[in-house]
Amino acid sequence: MPSYLVTGGCGFIGVNLVSRLAARGDRIRVLDDLSLGKREDLAHLDVDIQIGDIRDLAAVSKALKGIDTVVHLAAHTRVVESVAKPRLNFEINAIGTLNVLEACQEAGVKKMIFASTGGAILGEQEPPVHEGMVPRPVSAYGASKLCGEAYCSAFYGSYGLNTVALRFSNVYGPYSYHKGSVVAQFFKNLMDHQPLTVYGDGQQTRDFLYVDDLVDAILGADKNNTPGEVFQIASGRETSLRTLLDAMRKALPDQKFDVRYEPARAGEIQRNYADISKARRLLGYNPQTKLEDGLTNTWAWFQSRIGKSAARSLK
Repeated sequence: MPSYLVTGGCGFIGVNLVSRLAARGDRIRVLDDLSLGKREDLAHLDVDIQIGDIRDLAAVSKALKGIDTVVHLAAHTRVVESVAKPRLNFEINAIGTLNVLEACQEAGVKKMIFASTGGAILGEQEPPVHEGMVPRPVSAYGASKLCGEAYCSAFYGSYGLNTVALRFSNVYGPYSYHKGSVVAQFFKNLMDHQPLTVYGDGQQTRDFLYVDDLVDAILGADKNNTPGEVFQIASGRETSLRTLLDAMRKALPDQKFDVRYEPARAGEIQRNYADISKARRLLGYNPQTKLEDGLTNTWAWFQSRIGKSAARSLK
């Protein structure tokens, strides 16, 4: 039976991934500092949860004992905050990833799957973005994730550690209540009857990916042998924020939308969507969820799990 360590496993993507692994009967350990995630979200599963920070090499090494595969999700992910606090972002995303890689190499881990990002690493480039483009990050977040990718490549080249970097697009879905990303923030605002703020003119585009499809990609990266490779993991569809709002209105016909526009924020790119042909070819990746269906599922989860007062406290 394979064993997994999921760093950041109590967070949004982590809970969805751990739930899928547990359903297969895998042995799972989670390392999380609980700065955002909640261990209660995994309380119904047979999971070994260790509380620790990836900046603490001793805590990472302890968590890796007896582990075959690491899925490294723990990160400082907020682009705007990374511009304000670049050193904190670097310490968590770059030094933290180096700690995970060093501990993996020392423990003889078979594979390390790294959660990276597409748009923030590549910056302002003509989409669709793909793995052959030269990275040009415009935020500290993108720079720190690029550093993590570089260390993954170096540990494969120098030590033979089987690393795979997955460049996630804008992921949404259940358990995203602590995310500052646009879908989660809009849903929290709707629940609290607050305006939805669009930074810019709403014509900026993103590639929105439902979390179940992302988990499929992670499992595909685990199953297939692609050491040292980087993959764009996205829906492959370009969607403007105005189009996203239209899809939300269709999915939530009973909700009142009060949309307000503010100036664009530093560090955020204007257009982004991804070419996912490499992941289709080498990982068997095939995202299935339509945007409106994913939004409907996510809204249903928000309504079932979070009250209005809780939505307000999570902003």
